[in-house]
Amino acid sequence: MQYFVVMIDYGRRGREAVVDPEITRREVISRIVSGEYQNVLFIHEIGENSVEDVTEAILAEAALPPIPPEDIDLQAKRLDHARDLRKHERT
Repeated sequence: MQYFVVMIDYGRRGREAVVDPEITRREVISRIVSGEYQNVLFIHEIGENSVEDVTEAILAEAALPPIPPEDIDLQAKRLDHARDLRKHERT
């Protein structure tokens, strides 16, 4: 039998370990992407007689795709920088 343990941190409200033998790796990833699982402390994969920390691998799979540099608005970035410089010149 193989299953996942997802530990979620709710801050002052405490922590919760979600343990569901029916959930697959793909389902864990989709719940992270959808925002159902937020503030994940760790994800352990339990199988047979072993425990493996798969937190980094699953969070990497669930990460949003990187934005290519050509999609970044460089003009807006330059104007924001110029505005900041003017704001600091007044003081």
